[in-house]
Amino acid sequence: MHARGLTASTFALGSALRSAAAARRPELGAQLQSFAVKSGLVDNVFSASALLDVYAKCGRLSDARRVFDGMPVRNTVSWNALIAGYAESRKPAQAMELFLEMQRVELVPDDATFAALLATVEGPSWYSLMQQLHGKIAKYGSALGLVVLNAAITAYSQCGAFADSRRIFDGIQSRDLISWNSMLGAYAYHGMDDEAMRFFVRMMRESGVQPDMYSFTSVVSVCSEHGCDDRQGRSIHSLVVKIGLEGVTHVCNAMIAMYTRFTENCMMEDAYKCFDSLVFKDAVSWNSMLTGYSHHGLSSDALRFFRFMRAENVSTDEFALSAALRSCSDLAVLRLGRQVHSLVIQSGFSSNDFVSSSLIFMYSKCGMVGDARKSFEEADKGSSVPWNSMMFGYAQHGQAQTVTDLFSEMLDHKVPLDHVTFVALLTAYSHGGLVDEGSEILNSMETRYKIPLRMEHYACGVDLYGRAGQLDKAKELIESMPFQPDAMVWMTLLGACRIHGNMELASDVASHLFVAEPRQHSTYVLLSSMYSGRGMWSDRATVQKVMKNRGLSKVPGWSWIEVKNEVHSFNADDRSHPRMDEIFDMLRMLLQVAQRFCSSGDEEILMKISSDT
Repeated sequence: MHARGLTASTFALGSALRSAAAARRPELGAQLQSFAVKSGLVDNVFSASALLDVYAKCGRLSDARRVFDGMPVRNTVSWNALIAGYAESRKPAQAMELFLEMQRVELVPDDATFAALLATVEGPSWYSLMQQLHGKIAKYGSALGLVVLNAAITAYSQCGAFADSRRIFDGIQSRDLISWNSMLGAYAYHGMDDEAMRFFVRMMRESGVQPDMYSFTSVVSVCSEHGCDDRQGRSIHSLVVKIGLEGVTHVCNAMIAMYTRFTENCMMEDAYKCFDSLVFKDAVSWNSMLTGYSHHGLSSDALRFFRFMRAENVSTDEFALSAALRSCSDLAVLRLGRQVHSLVIQSGFSSNDFVSSSLIFMYSKCGMVGDARKSFEEADKGSSVPWNSMMFGYAQHGQAQTVTDLFSEMLDHKVPLDHVTFVALLTAYSHGGLVDEGSEILNSMETRYKIPLRMEHYACGVDLYGRAGQLDKAKELIESMPFQPDAMVWMTLLGACRIHGNMELASDVASHLFVAEPRQHSTYVLLSSMYSGRGMWSDRATVQKVMKNRGLSKVPGWSWIEVKNEVHSFNADDRSHPRMDEIFDMLRMLLQVAQRFCSSGDEEILMKISSDT
């Protein structure tokens, strides 16, 4: 239009500026500003407001403020554009200051003004200001619409004032879908999972509106974050399918996250079905699946999925790389871990907290403590994450003194300590048999370091005393806990009882475990092993009978080996490997060779063959 020499009107320029704002293209806004100056349109309130909106939405607030200050006439749209710019840039103080200035010039705020201001409210410290804003909303109530009340529901929730959110919702005479979604989001935000589920059912029955992707995202997040059972999750999934939202990215991502957080490994199949149904898979979709496999200990599946991501040219970010490295750690596949490390370097994530932590963990698990230390030295040491990982690495290899030295360095460099730091420290002392040092940490964590004792710390303390044979102290520590011990604590003590042959205490501990985790096979296996070790066959038979009646069986241990970048897994009596015939033929040949050397009495050669095998 401009090239043809046609005169651009205020409306044409406004349309072009709105497009530049929507595309977040400030350089186009600057060019259009030059055109407006040349055309004499720069002082027009509509053109100037549209230009101001471009700079505000692109985060160039100093340019936006210059346009605003240079406007001879301003309308509500001008003020709202700049207030919204400050709000989107997380500058609530400037947004509020501008709002007060707006009132001083006696300009009446509208829905957009309050919606922008309410979006800045976050955290309990904002509650007093929120109440003031609510007072203003009540003052201009007749001129404001439902948009502001819906935004106020969310804002009060963000302040931690759930009751105020509910009061606003209950006071709305004619609610729309956003009203219901805002209140449902408030339940989810406050972790009120049962209430959220009941509210969602009420919404389905009473609202007269059909839930949308935001409704389902909220209710699915309640299921995944706050532990609803798989039956409820499947019911919600069926509703998603019924309404026709199964292929919507945000909804499917929430469903994937929900299924991956359930404890049963079979749920990963449902997660993959959701993933496969997606029309558009974003980074969250891929990463959720990958971390789900890794979280469930399906490390081989995780690495296969990571290869699939690479084959599909999906960009690998820090979350994908961390999950892949964790899976390499679980399988102790060093060569593959090194390849992922090279990807980390290429992608520029070497100094990322979580990636560097995963690298340290991977090298430590593979026995390469020196490489783990190199990754630690290259990491950004401003947070406790890499320090904690390195401490765990040394702890796994029994280097308690090195862990102590690292802890001292953390204190010297004033690195913020967290609860994980002390889990690593206690683990090192436990594995190193340093009971006195571990006891001192347990006694001084809260008083000296201001870190409250958690369940993990008590479990480490029980392990510390248990390994040293001080079972009475371990039991006393459990009895001193300010909360109920979980299965992890009891299982740690049961393991110590087995090591030191304390059958009486083991029976008592097992009784607690049968209540806390009745379907945990490890308890039955450990107890059965202890009974058989002491020749208590009738007691062993009783435990095995209970185990059988509850449909439990011993989970077999797995072994794996990495050959030419492929991980091969085996368990006892396993014949599922595609090359199993070749493997057994080779084993038979090795056994024949071994028997031949045994008969000849050449024990030295036999030992060599055994070690090579």
